[in-house]
Order: sequence, then structure tokens, then C-alpha cells
Amino acid sequence: MREILLFTWVFFSLWYCSLGLLTPDGVNYEVQALMDIRDSLKDPHGVLDNWDRNAVDPCSWAMVTCTQGLVTILGIPSQGLSGTLSPNIGNLTNLQTILLQNNNISGHIPAAIGKLSKIQTLDLSDNLFIGEIPTSLSRLKNLHYLRLRNNSLSGDIPPGFGNITQLTFIDLSYNNLSGPVPRFQTKTFSVVGNPQICATAGENICNGTAQLPLSFDVNNSSSSQPSRKPRGHSKLALALGSSIACVCLLIAGFGFLLWWKYKHNRQLFFDVNDRHYEDACLGNLRRFNFRELQSATHNFSSKNILGKGGFGIVYKGQLSDGTIVAVKRLIDGNAVGGEIQFQTEVEMISLAVHRNLLRLCGFCMTTSERLLVYPYMSNGSVASRLKAKPALDWGTRKRIALGAGRGLLYLHEQCDPKIIHRDVKAANILLDDYCEAVVGDFGLAKLLDHEDSHVTTAVRGTVGHIAPEYLSTGQSSEKTDVFGFGILLLELITGQRALDFGKASNQKGAMLDWVRKIHIEKKLDLLVDKDLKNDYDRIELEEMVQVALLSTQFLPNQRPRMSEVVRMLEGDGLAEKWEASQRSDSTRSRANEFSSSERYSDLTDDSSLLVQAMELSGPR
Repeated sequence: MREILLFTWVFFSLWYCSLGLLTPDGVNYEVQALMDIRDSLKDPHGVLDNWDRNAVDPCSWAMVTCTQGLVTILGIPSQGLSGTLSPNIGNLTNLQTILLQNNNISGHIPAAIGKLSKIQTLDLSDNLFIGEIPTSLSRLKNLHYLRLRNNSLSGDIPPGFGNITQLTFIDLSYNNLSGPVPRFQTKTFSVVGNPQICATAGENICNGTAQLPLSFDVNNSSSSQPSRKPRGHSKLALALGSSIACVCLLIAGFGFLLWWKYKHNRQLFFDVNDRHYEDACLGNLRRFNFRELQSATHNFSSKNILGKGGFGIVYKGQLSDGTIVAVKRLIDGNAVGGEIQFQTEVEMISLAVHRNLLRLCGFCMTTSERLLVYPYMSNGSVASRLKAKPALDWGTRKRIALGAGRGLLYLHEQCDPKIIHRDVKAANILLDDYCEAVVGDFGLAKLLDHEDSHVTTAVRGTVGHIAPEYLSTGQSSEKTDVFGFGILLLELITGQRALDFGKASNQKGAMLDWVRKIHIEKKLDLLVDKDLKNDYDRIELEEMVQVALLSTQFLPNQRPRMSEVVRMLEGDGLAEKWEASQRSDSTRSRANEFSSSERYSDLTDDSSLLVQAMELSGPR
């Protein structure tokens, strides 16, 4: 028996090595590369503390995203990291996205990044990198999005950048670059803030006197080489030849269209939006054709609807390659126009990469339509799973709470730019194949409001989850999301929607006070989902209720930040925070002229709400 086990172990070890996942020493090479990266960085906030060099694989690590067991995204923006970037990053050969912007990383950009043939998005902006841009980066033929702005890079721009056909965005502004600018094939690029740079690579003299504009399209600029003016009959011949050529092209084009119409026996029509169609656009996003999504969803059939909400309707779809996706058809009164702003907002959403955030795969935009494409989540939303059988066990509910909290923490404190969700609820927390929480619909409120501030013309959210200050003033903040997260915790505990809390006890309209009363009376068993029966941890239950009550305090400045919420769910600092809150409550209760019941009743009583009791932003 021992020999059989030994043989099996040797066989699988050799097989694993044959896949290139292990080094000769039996260590996962991705684990080794990531540990080398961590060792060369200084991590003041400990965001990489759960990276373990003894791990079998790194797919459960913070800031790391895997696809089919391989590391594809390394996203550690806005973490105050310093130190240098290890050249061993080049050993993560399956990387598609690197997001290290807004840190304090110094030293040279590793030339080994040029070995990452699958890389599509590379953002090293707002750091302290020095030296020249490695020429090896010009070998990244799949690169779509490159951002190196606001560093201290010097030297010439590698001329090979002009040969990257997939490149759609490049930002090299605010460095110390010099020399000529290659003729990029990208649509958009910026080199402002490099005073020694020249306009084009075609200039014979490059003395730094030609200051470039903020951004421009080299492909649309005229050639710098002087041209001779045709004279006399040469000029006439040129004009005549051009006219004949244009007429021939028009005739040929019209004939081709007639032939195409006859062959396919279809109505002849034009779609001006087709000119925007590209297979990949805006970093690692794919820009879909409207007809492709129309076909994938069977013309947006009602049979394929996964959910409805104020942001739009979500359809299940199958792409031509067999991939199952979720297509959100946005309800957007400002859909006409605003193309550049919409693309910018979509791009910002796509850069929010975390294992507990729903990844945006692509988008579609026409003159009247805005659609977003996400991965399909087979386990649906937390709201739907709470109603399904068998019931989610207590351990899974606690894991969902922690995962959703980490996703919101990333949006509030680690993402650049920071994002306020504005509609945190069970319907907007999805579950992947392993029932891990994935926060969705983030960024859509700002995307559809088209406002620079957080003050909107209409309150977006779901009744029962809306924080009091947001409902009364329209002013949202990170604490607005914390309030919604506290209600989410109560939904996980009870298995009910927020508006259904307390109905059995005739406490409708005072849900939070009802929960607080039950907590004071130490009757928390009345809160727990009946489907759990007695299969839950009572100590963990009380801790989760305390976190929920802390998160739903009336005044936003009394609520904890999401980083504190996550730490409390992990068992760190809850007792101290709860004790301090109770002392403050005792002081305030003597000073206030009205009770918390009077304050909170406006948030949950259907008759007093100015907005309809409906889910204004449904699941994806």
C-alpha cells in the first residue's frame, strides 16, 4: 500500500511539474515569484500579510486574482507601497493585468515585464520609477492599456511602441522623457509634461523646443515632411485622376452592397455605431457589437431575465464562443450623447479589480443603448439564495459577510479612484461557484448620474437600506455604504428582506429599534433564520448583530469605516468599539428630545417614504 501511495505522489508531482507549475524544488513558481515581489516591496499597511511562501497556490491571497488556477491579475493600487518592483514579476507568465498605480514604488521598471506576452493592462502611474522605459515593453503585442504617467522616467520613448497594433490607450505624461514620439497606432495618448520631447519621430532636428499638447492622435496628424506643390498640367492631371478614382470607388462600393444584399436576401441598412466596434478596447475591456449581445440573449428575451432594478434589466446570454455571460441593459435617461464620459467611467470601473468585486468583461454603446457585460454567476445573488433550499449554512453566511465587506473596503480605501456603491444589499452581492461573495453594481450610480459630486438629483438605492442622511439630503459618502452593509448583515442573519423585518412582531416601521430591543433583552434567537434551526454559533451571532448595529447608527460620523467593520468581523476590536458606542448612546439618550424610534421610522415605514418601496437597483 505504501508503495502505491508513493508511486501516486511521484506521478502527480511529475505531472504537475510537466505543466510548468512547479520549480525543480517542488515549489509553485507563481508563489515564488509573488513572494519575491513582496520581499522587494515595503508594505506599511500589511495588505500582503496573508501571502504565504509555503502555500500550494496563491489564488486565495489578497490583491491576487486567478483564472483556472493561474495568476492573471495583480492589483495593488493606492496601498502606500514603497521599495522596488522585483524583476521576478516576469515569471508570472499568465498575467493579463498589472495595477500598481498610486504607490511610492521606486527604482527601474523591470525589463522582465517584456516577457509577459499575455499582458493587456499595465498601470504603473503615480509612483517614483526612474530610468528609461524598457524597450522590452514594445514586445507586448497584446497590450491594450499602458499608463506610466507621473513618474521620473527619462530617455527616449521606445520606437517599438509604434508597432503595438492592439494598443488603444497610452499615457506617458509628467515624466522627464526626451527625443521624438513614435507614430503610435493607438487612438488616444498623452505625453504632456515632458518638456524635452519632440512632436514626431520624423523630424530631423529634435531640440526640445516643440511642446506637445495634452493629448493627440499621431495617426491623424499630417506628415512633417514638406510636400511639393504640383504646377501647371501636373496639378490638373492630379485633380482629374483623383476625381476618376473617387467615382470608380463609389461605383465599386455600391455594386458590392447590391451584391451583398442579393446574396443574403436581407434588408439593406446601415448602423452608424458599427464603426465603433472593436474586439478589445479601453484596457482589458472588450467592446461588443450590439447585434452580438442581441443574439446572445435571444433578442433580450424575457425568458433570459436574471433580475430587474432601477439600473436596468439583467439577461443571461451565451456568446458565439460558448461563454455564458450576464448582460445588464442600463436604464439611462442620458444615454444619448456623453460617449467620452461614459467610456471614461466604464474604464474606471474596470480598473477596480479585487477577488470580491464583480469583474467587468466589456460594454456596448450605441446612440440609444448602454450595456455592460459581466461573468455569469451560477449561484445567483445572496437574496435569491436566502430564499432557496437548502438554506445557506451559518459558516457560509459569515464568509459572505466577510467577503462583501472586503470588496467594499477595496472600493472605499484601496481603489483609485475611490468608489461609493450607494446600493449595498443582498440582491447586489453575487455568489461564485464556491459561494464566495462578489460585490456587483458598484460605480453604476455615478456612471448614470453624470455628476462630479456625490450629490445626485435623485436618490438611488433600495428602501430599507438607505441611510438617513442620503434619504433626506441626497448626500452620499462611504458611511452610506456602511449603513447598507449593516442591513445586509441583518438580512444574512434573518434570511428576510429589510422591509420584512419585524412584521411577525407587529414592529413594522421600526426595524432597527426592534433589533436593538431584542439585543438588549438577549433574545437574539428570535432574529435567526428559522431554516438554520439551531445550527449556528451564538457567540458569532451576537458579534455580527453588534457589528450591524454599529454600522447602522443614525449619524454617519458615529459609524465605523469599512476597514474597521472588516476587522471587527475578523474578531479584532469589536469589544472596545461596542463599549465606546454604548457609553456614547447613554450620553446622547439624555440629551436628545426624540427617540431613535422616531428617527428610524422614516426609513422603514412604507407610508412615510417619498420613494416607492421597490428595488431600485436589482441584481446583475
